[in-house]
Amino acid sequence: MPKAPANGVELEYDTFGDPSAPPLVLIMGLGTQMIAWPVPFCQAIADEGFHVVRFDNRDCGLSTIVDAPPPGFGDLLAGDTSGVPYLMPDLSDDVAGLLDALGVDSAHIVGLSMGGMIAQQFAIDHPARLRTLCSIMSTTGAHDVGQPAAEVITLLLSPAATNREEAIDRGQKMFETVGSPAYPTPTAELRARIGEAFDRSFTPAGSARQLACIVTSPDRTLGLAAVSVPSAVIHGDSDKLVDVSGGRATAAALGVEPLIIPGAGHDLPEELWPTYVQAIVANARKGD
Repeated sequence: MPKAPANGVELEYDTFGDPSAPPLVLIMGLGTQMIAWPVPFCQAIADEGFHVVRFDNRDCGLSTIVDAPPPGFGDLLAGDTSGVPYLMPDLSDDVAGLLDALGVDSAHIVGLSMGGMIAQQFAIDHPARLRTLCSIMSTTGAHDVGQPAAEVITLLLSPAATNREEAIDRGQKMFETVGSPAYPTPTAELRARIGEAFDRSFTPAGSARQLACIVTSPDRTLGLAAVSVPSAVIHGDSDKLVDVSGGRATAAALGVEPLIIPGAGHDLPEELWPTYVQAIVANARKGD
Protein backbone atom coordinates (compact mmCIF):
# COMPACT_ATOMS: atom_id res chain seq x y z
CA MET A 1 0.00 0.00 0.00
CA PRO A 2 1.23 3.56 -0.67
CA LYS A 3 2.21 6.24 1.83
CA ALA A 4 1.35 9.93 1.58
CA PRO A 5 3.17 12.86 3.21
CA ALA A 6 0.63 14.74 5.30
CA ASN A 7 1.07 17.49 7.89
CA GLY A 8 4.59 16.44 8.81
CA VAL A 9 3.84 12.71 9.03
CA GLU A 10 3.42 9.86 6.55
CA LEU A 11 0.05 8.11 6.30
CA GLU A 12 -0.35 4.60 4.93
CA TYR A 13 -3.48 4.46 2.81
CA ASP A 14 -5.53 2.29 0.47
CA THR A 15 -8.22 3.06 -2.09
CA PHE A 16 -11.24 1.37 -3.67
CA GLY A 17 -13.29 2.23 -6.73
CA ASP A 18 -12.99 4.65 -9.62
CA PRO A 19 -10.46 7.44 -8.89
CA SER A 20 -12.67 9.86 -10.86
CA ALA A 21 -15.69 9.18 -8.60
CA PRO A 22 -16.54 11.46 -5.64
CA PRO A 23 -13.95 10.85 -2.88
CA LEU A 24 -15.06 9.42 0.45
CA VAL A 25 -12.58 9.09 3.32
CA LEU A 26 -13.00 6.51 6.10
CA ILE A 27 -11.28 7.36 9.43
CA MET A 28 -10.83 4.62 12.01
CA GLY A 29 -10.71 4.90 15.80
CA LEU A 30 -8.43 4.66 18.81
CA GLY A 31 -5.47 2.35 18.27
CA THR A 32 -7.29 0.72 15.36
CA GLN A 33 -5.75 0.22 11.95
CA MET A 34 -7.42 0.91 8.63
CA ILE A 35 -7.88 -2.84 8.07
CA ALA A 36 -10.70 -2.62 10.63
CA TRP A 37 -12.67 -1.13 7.73
CA PRO A 38 -13.29 -4.53 6.08
CA VAL A 39 -12.48 -4.78 2.38
CA PRO A 40 -16.05 -5.87 1.44
CA PHE A 41 -17.42 -2.91 3.44
CA CYS A 42 -15.18 -0.47 1.57
CA GLN A 43 -15.96 -2.11 -1.75
CA ALA A 44 -19.70 -1.92 -1.09
CA ILE A 45 -19.42 1.87 -0.74
CA ALA A 46 -17.20 2.08 -3.82
CA ASP A 47 -19.78 0.06 -5.79
CA GLU A 48 -22.30 2.82 -5.04
CA GLY A 49 -20.18 5.26 -7.03
CA PHE A 50 -17.51 6.59 -4.65
CA HIS A 51 -13.72 6.56 -4.57
CA VAL A 52 -13.11 5.22 -1.07
CA VAL A 53 -9.94 6.03 0.87
CA ARG A 54 -9.01 4.34 4.14
CA PHE A 55 -5.79 5.06 6.03
CA ASP A 56 -3.86 4.50 9.24
CA ASN A 57 -3.97 7.45 11.62
CA ARG A 58 -0.65 8.72 12.92
CA ASP A 59 0.62 6.58 15.82
CA CYS A 60 -1.13 3.52 14.42
CA GLY A 61 -0.55 0.81 11.85
CA LEU A 62 2.06 1.57 9.20
CA SER A 63 1.77 5.36 9.40
CA THR A 64 4.29 7.50 11.28
CA ILE A 65 4.71 6.47 14.92
CA VAL A 66 5.39 9.59 16.95
CA ASP A 67 8.69 9.71 18.81
CA ALA A 68 7.47 10.86 22.21
CA PRO A 69 6.84 9.11 25.54
CA PRO A 70 3.20 8.34 26.33
CA PRO A 71 1.76 10.94 28.73
CA GLY A 72 1.11 9.79 32.27
CA PHE A 73 -2.61 9.69 32.98
CA GLY A 74 -1.99 10.76 36.54
CA ASP A 75 -0.48 13.94 35.11
CA LEU A 76 -3.48 14.41 32.80
CA LEU A 77 -5.92 14.00 35.67
CA ALA A 78 -3.93 16.62 37.57
CA GLY A 79 -4.29 19.03 34.66
CA ASP A 80 -0.76 18.71 33.29
CA THR A 81 -1.10 18.31 29.51
CA SER A 82 2.47 19.28 28.64
CA GLY A 83 3.29 15.69 27.65
CA VAL A 84 0.49 15.42 25.07
CA PRO A 85 2.22 15.58 21.66
CA TYR A 86 -0.85 16.34 19.52
CA LEU A 87 -4.54 17.20 19.77
CA MET A 88 -7.59 16.59 17.59
CA PRO A 89 -6.92 19.59 15.29
CA ASP A 90 -3.55 18.02 14.41
CA LEU A 91 -5.29 14.80 13.40
CA SER A 92 -7.84 16.70 11.32
CA ASP A 93 -4.94 18.49 9.62
CA ASP A 94 -3.48 15.05 8.84
CA VAL A 95 -6.67 14.30 6.86
CA ALA A 96 -6.36 17.60 5.02
CA GLY A 97 -2.75 16.74 4.23
CA LEU A 98 -3.80 13.35 2.89
CA LEU A 99 -6.33 15.06 0.59
CA ASP A 100 -3.54 17.38 -0.59
CA ALA A 101 -1.30 14.41 -1.38
CA LEU A 102 -4.11 12.75 -3.31
CA GLY A 103 -4.91 15.93 -5.25
CA VAL A 104 -8.42 16.08 -3.77
CA ASP A 105 -10.04 19.46 -3.11
CA SER A 106 -12.94 18.17 -0.99
CA ALA A 107 -14.35 14.85 0.17
CA HIS A 108 -17.10 13.08 2.04
CA ILE A 109 -15.68 12.42 5.51
CA VAL A 110 -16.77 9.40 7.55
CA GLY A 111 -15.29 8.66 10.96
CA LEU A 112 -15.84 5.94 13.56
CA SER A 113 -15.17 6.41 17.30
CA MET A 114 -11.99 8.55 17.56
CA GLY A 115 -12.27 8.71 13.78
CA GLY A 116 -15.65 10.39 14.28
CA MET A 117 -13.98 12.95 16.53
CA ILE A 118 -11.38 13.59 13.83
CA ALA A 119 -14.15 13.89 11.23
CA GLN A 120 -16.01 16.38 13.42
CA GLN A 121 -12.84 18.42 13.91
CA PHE A 122 -12.19 18.34 10.16
CA ALA A 123 -15.70 19.70 9.58
CA ILE A 124 -14.94 22.57 11.97
CA ASP A 125 -11.40 23.31 10.76
CA HIS A 126 -11.74 22.67 7.02
CA PRO A 127 -15.35 23.44 6.05
CA ALA A 128 -14.48 24.30 2.43
CA ARG A 129 -13.05 20.80 1.95
CA LEU A 130 -16.06 18.97 3.40
CA ARG A 131 -18.81 17.60 1.14
CA THR A 132 -20.69 15.67 3.84
CA LEU A 133 -20.02 14.45 7.37
CA CYS A 134 -20.86 11.08 8.92
CA SER A 135 -20.01 10.49 12.59
CA ILE A 136 -20.30 6.89 13.81
CA MET A 137 -20.10 5.65 17.43
CA SER A 138 -18.55 8.96 18.46
CA THR A 139 -19.06 11.99 20.68
CA THR A 140 -18.56 15.74 20.87
CA GLY A 141 -15.81 15.87 23.48
CA ALA A 142 -18.17 17.25 26.13
CA HIS A 143 -17.37 15.52 29.41
CA ASP A 144 -20.97 14.84 30.38
CA VAL A 145 -21.79 12.64 27.37
CA GLY A 146 -20.30 9.67 25.53
CA GLN A 147 -18.26 8.38 28.44
CA PRO A 148 -17.15 4.73 28.61
CA ALA A 149 -18.54 2.30 31.16
CA ALA A 150 -16.43 1.76 34.29
CA GLU A 151 -15.42 -1.75 33.20
CA VAL A 152 -14.18 -0.37 29.89
CA ILE A 153 -12.10 2.33 31.57
CA THR A 154 -10.40 -0.42 33.59
CA LEU A 155 -9.56 -2.28 30.38
CA LEU A 156 -8.31 0.87 28.63
CA LEU A 157 -5.94 1.71 31.48
CA SER A 158 -4.67 -1.84 32.08
CA PRO A 159 -1.02 -2.60 31.26
CA ALA A 160 -0.26 -3.11 27.57
CA ALA A 161 0.32 -6.59 26.23
CA THR A 162 3.93 -7.70 25.84
CA ASN A 163 3.49 -10.43 23.23
CA ARG A 164 1.11 -11.71 20.56
CA GLU A 165 -0.88 -14.07 22.78
CA GLU A 166 -1.38 -11.42 25.46
CA ALA A 167 -2.47 -8.93 22.79
CA ILE A 168 -5.04 -11.36 21.40
CA ASP A 169 -6.36 -12.22 24.88
CA ARG A 170 -6.60 -8.55 25.85
CA GLY A 171 -8.22 -7.60 22.56
CA GLN A 172 -10.73 -10.42 22.86
CA LYS A 173 -11.70 -9.25 26.34
CA MET A 174 -12.13 -5.67 25.11
CA PHE A 175 -14.22 -6.53 22.06
CA GLU A 176 -16.37 -9.00 23.96
CA THR A 177 -17.05 -6.18 26.43
CA VAL A 178 -17.79 -3.38 23.94
CA GLY A 179 -19.07 -5.37 20.95
CA SER A 180 -22.67 -5.64 19.80
CA PRO A 181 -24.64 -7.90 22.17
CA ALA A 182 -27.23 -8.63 19.48
CA TYR A 183 -24.57 -9.42 16.86
CA PRO A 184 -21.69 -11.24 18.59
CA THR A 185 -18.58 -12.08 16.57
CA PRO A 186 -17.54 -15.75 16.82
CA THR A 187 -14.52 -16.10 19.10
CA ALA A 188 -12.27 -17.74 16.52
CA GLU A 189 -13.01 -15.00 13.98
CA LEU A 190 -12.45 -12.28 16.58
CA ARG A 191 -9.09 -13.71 17.67
CA ALA A 192 -8.01 -14.10 14.05
CA ARG A 193 -8.74 -10.42 13.35
CA ILE A 194 -6.81 -9.30 16.42
CA GLY A 195 -3.89 -11.54 15.45
CA GLU A 196 -3.89 -10.09 11.92
CA ALA A 197 -3.74 -6.57 13.33
CA PHE A 198 -0.91 -7.52 15.73
CA ASP A 199 1.11 -9.06 12.90
CA ARG A 200 0.71 -5.93 10.78
CA SER A 201 1.62 -3.47 13.53
CA PHE A 202 1.62 -3.35 17.34
CA THR A 203 2.04 0.15 18.81
CA PRO A 204 0.61 0.34 22.36
CA ALA A 205 2.49 3.56 23.09
CA GLY A 206 0.82 5.12 20.06
CA SER A 207 -2.58 4.08 21.38
CA ALA A 208 -1.74 5.71 24.72
CA ARG A 209 -0.82 8.97 22.97
CA GLN A 210 -4.06 8.84 20.95
CA LEU A 211 -6.05 8.29 24.14
CA ALA A 212 -4.34 11.30 25.71
CA CYS A 213 -5.33 13.31 22.62
CA ILE A 214 -8.98 12.32 23.09
CA VAL A 215 -8.97 13.14 26.80
CA THR A 216 -7.36 16.57 26.44
CA SER A 217 -8.88 17.86 23.18
CA PRO A 218 -11.51 20.59 23.51
CA ASP A 219 -15.29 20.20 23.28
CA ARG A 220 -16.49 20.45 19.67
CA THR A 221 -20.19 21.16 20.41
CA LEU A 222 -20.21 24.85 19.49
CA GLY A 223 -18.12 24.29 16.39
CA LEU A 224 -20.44 21.55 15.16
CA ALA A 225 -23.37 23.95 15.28
CA ALA A 226 -21.78 25.85 12.38
CA VAL A 227 -21.46 22.79 10.12
CA SER A 228 -23.75 23.35 7.15
CA VAL A 229 -23.19 20.29 4.94
CA PRO A 230 -25.47 17.20 5.03
CA SER A 231 -24.56 15.24 8.14
CA ALA A 232 -25.41 11.84 9.58
CA VAL A 233 -24.90 10.37 13.04
CA ILE A 234 -25.00 6.61 13.67
CA HIS A 235 -24.73 4.96 17.07
CA GLY A 236 -25.60 1.69 18.77
CA ASP A 237 -27.84 1.78 21.82
CA SER A 238 -25.60 -0.80 23.57
CA ASP A 239 -22.25 0.93 23.12
CA LYS A 240 -20.13 0.61 26.28
CA LEU A 241 -17.03 2.35 24.91
CA VAL A 242 -18.74 5.56 23.74
CA ASP A 243 -22.12 5.80 25.42
CA VAL A 244 -25.01 6.48 23.07
CA SER A 245 -25.46 9.88 24.75
CA GLY A 246 -22.39 10.95 22.77
CA GLY A 247 -24.12 10.17 19.49
CA ARG A 248 -27.28 11.94 20.58
CA ALA A 249 -25.27 15.00 21.61
CA THR A 250 -23.42 15.00 18.28
CA ALA A 251 -26.73 14.84 16.39
CA ALA A 252 -28.20 17.65 18.52
CA ALA A 253 -25.16 19.85 17.87
CA LEU A 254 -25.45 19.22 14.12
CA GLY A 255 -29.24 19.64 14.12
CA VAL A 256 -29.97 16.18 12.69
CA GLU A 257 -31.80 13.06 13.82
CA PRO A 258 -29.41 10.25 14.80
CA LEU A 259 -29.76 6.70 13.53
CA ILE A 260 -29.75 4.64 16.75
CA ILE A 261 -29.28 0.92 16.08
CA PRO A 262 -30.83 -1.46 18.65
CA GLY A 263 -28.47 -4.09 20.02
CA ALA A 264 -25.40 -2.53 18.41
CA GLY A 265 -22.23 -1.86 20.36
CA HIS A 266 -18.80 -0.52 19.46
CA ASP A 267 -17.92 -2.68 16.46
CA LEU A 268 -18.91 -3.36 12.85
CA PRO A 269 -20.68 -6.73 12.81
CA GLU A 270 -21.15 -8.08 9.31
CA GLU A 271 -24.92 -8.33 9.78
CA LEU A 272 -25.04 -4.53 10.08
CA TRP A 273 -22.79 -3.66 7.13
CA PRO A 274 -25.78 -3.02 4.82
CA THR A 275 -27.29 -0.68 7.43
CA TYR A 276 -24.08 1.34 7.80
CA VAL A 277 -23.33 1.40 4.08
CA GLN A 278 -26.86 2.52 3.21
CA ALA A 279 -26.73 5.35 5.77
CA ILE A 280 -23.26 6.50 4.66
CA VAL A 281 -24.17 6.43 0.98
CA ALA A 282 -27.56 8.12 1.45
CA ASN A 283 -25.95 11.00 3.34
CA ALA A 284 -23.06 11.35 0.86
CA ARG A 285 -25.47 11.53 -2.08
CA LYS A 286 -27.10 14.54 -0.46
CA GLY A 287 -23.80 16.37 -0.93
CA ASP A 288 -23.28 15.41 -4.56
